[in-house]
Amino acid sequence: MHPASLAAGAHREKPGARPYGGPAFAAPLPLLSAVAVAFTLAQLALVAPGSGLGWDESVYVSQVSPHAPAAFFSAPRARGITFLIAPVTELTTSTAALRIHLSVLSGCGLFLALWVWRRLLPATVLALAGALFAGLWITLYYGPQAMPNLWVAYGALFTTGCFLRTVRGRAAPAFLTGSLLTGAEGRAVARPAVAALGRDRRALVGLGCGIAFTALLRPSDAVWLALPLVLSALCVRAWRRPAVLLVLAAGAVAGSAEWIIEAYVRYGGLAARLDRADRIQGGLEWQLAFDDQLRALEGRSLCRPCDVEWRHPVTAAWWFALPLLTAGGVLVAARARRTPVVLLPTLAGLFLAVPYLLLIDYAAPRFLLPTYALLALPVALCLVGLVSGVRPRLRPWVAAAVALALAGHLAVQYAVLRTIVSRGRDTREAVGRIVDELHRQGVRPPCVVTAEEAVRIGFRAGCSSRQTRGHDGSITTADLVELARRRPVAVLVAGDGPPPSYARDWRVVALPSLSGQERFRAFLSPSARP
Repeated sequence: MHPASLAAGAHREKPGARPYGGPAFAAPLPLLSAVAVAFTLAQLALVAPGSGLGWDESVYVSQVSPHAPAAFFSAPRARGITFLIAPVTELTTSTAALRIHLSVLSGCGLFLALWVWRRLLPATVLALAGALFAGLWITLYYGPQAMPNLWVAYGALFTTGCFLRTVRGRAAPAFLTGSLLTGAEGRAVARPAVAALGRDRRALVGLGCGIAFTALLRPSDAVWLALPLVLSALCVRAWRRPAVLLVLAAGAVAGSAEWIIEAYVRYGGLAARLDRADRIQGGLEWQLAFDDQLRALEGRSLCRPCDVEWRHPVTAAWWFALPLLTAGGVLVAARARRTPVVLLPTLAGLFLAVPYLLLIDYAAPRFLLPTYALLALPVALCLVGLVSGVRPRLRPWVAAAVALALAGHLAVQYAVLRTIVSRGRDTREAVGRIVDELHRQGVRPPCVVTAEEAVRIGFRAGCSSRQTRGHDGSITTADLVELARRRPVAVLVAGDGPPPSYARDWRVVALPSLSGQERFRAFLSPSARP
C-alpha cells in the first residue's frame, strides 16, 4: 500500500482521477441494487431448487405452519424468524414458495443493511463489501433458509451504521468531501452531502429499530452488539448523548420483550430460562472454538462435537486472511482520518464473535455471519485502498492480482456450497422416502414421532415430534405410552441400538436409509395400522 495518506494521495491525483479505483461519489443505488439482485438470483439458482427443511428450520416453521403441530421450542431459541416466514407458511406448505420468499427478502435485507452506510463510506466500498459477504457459501446457503443468523447479521450491520450516523451529527464525512475530492469538484459534492445529512435525525429511529430487530431474532446477540456501541457512546466525549443510550436500551428491551415474557410463562422466570439455555449450549465458559470453526468451513452446518479430520484446509484460507485484511482496512481509514467509521464495525464484529469463539465447545459457520457482515466493510476498504494506493502505472497489475485472488476465493466457496447443497437434497429425498413408508405403515396425522430425527421426519409426515428426555424433552414416558393407545406413535431407532423398553413389543419396520444413519428402523404402536 502506498505510504502516503489517502488524503494526501487525493491531492496528488491528476484532475479527473478516480480515487479508490472508481468514482469517489458513485451513485450507491445502482451499485447496491446490483449486488442485492445478484445475491437473490444466486440463491434461486444454486440453493433453493430441490432443498428441504433442515432440523432447526422444521422447528421454526412448525411454529407458524398448519401442516403439523408445533415442535418443542427450546430455551435458547427466539421467535423472530417466525414473523418473517409466517406470511408464506400460513398460506402454503410449499418449501419452494418459502425459499423464493426468503431469497427475495434476504436480497432486500442486504440492500437495506448496506444502504444505511451510504453517507459513511463510498458506494464502491459498500458494493464490494456486500459482494464479499454475499459470496460466502455460508451467506448463500442460509439466505433462503428459515434461520435467524443471517438476519442478525443484517440487523447488526444496519444498527451499527445508524449508530455512527446518529452520533456523528451533521458533520459531513471526509469520504464525501475534502479527503478524496478537491477544488470545485469537492465543493460540489460536499454541498448535497451536508444537506442530506441534515435529515440524518432519522438514524436515531433506525438505531432503535435495528437493535430491536436483532433482539427479536436472538436476544443474546443483541446484547453482544449493544456492548461496543454503549462503550463507544460512553468513552467518546463527542458521542455522549443520552438519547443514544436510551434508544439502545429501549430497543433492546422492546425486541426481547416476547422472549422475556415467554420465559415467565413457560420456563418459570427469566433466570430459569437463561440457565436452561446455558445448559443446552453446553455451558458458557472459557472454551476456544477456533479450530472447530475452521473444520466447519468445509461444509458442516453443525460440528458438535467437532473432532473430525480437517481434510480441506483450502476452505479456510480466507479465514486466515480475514484478520490481516481487516487490520489493513482500519489502517486505510486511519490514514484518511476516518478511523471511527471503520473501527466501530470492526469492534462490533469482534464482540459478536466472542461467545462463538471463546465460550462454547462446538461450531456452526452460521454463528459468525454477523461478524463476517461487519468485517466485510474494513476488508473491502482495504482491497480498494490496496489498488488505489499504488502508483497509477501499477494499478492494473495490482487490480488483476486482487481480482485473481477473489476469483479463486469464490471458486472455493462455490465448491463447498455445491457439496452442502447436494447433501441437503439427498437428505430431503431420504426423508421423503421415510415419510412415505411411515404413511404406508399407518403413521398418519394425528400421530407422534419420537427419538432419532423426530423433528424433521415428524414435521414432514404431519405428526407432532416429542422427546421423553434430553434438551428437547417435552413429554413423560407414561404420557407417551398413554398417547400411543389413542393415536399412531413411531419410535425411530438407528443402528443396532435397542428401542425404549415401552416399545420393545411394538411392530418393527425397516425404513429407507438416511444419511449418517445405518439400519434405520421404526417401532410402531399397535394403533398404527397399515
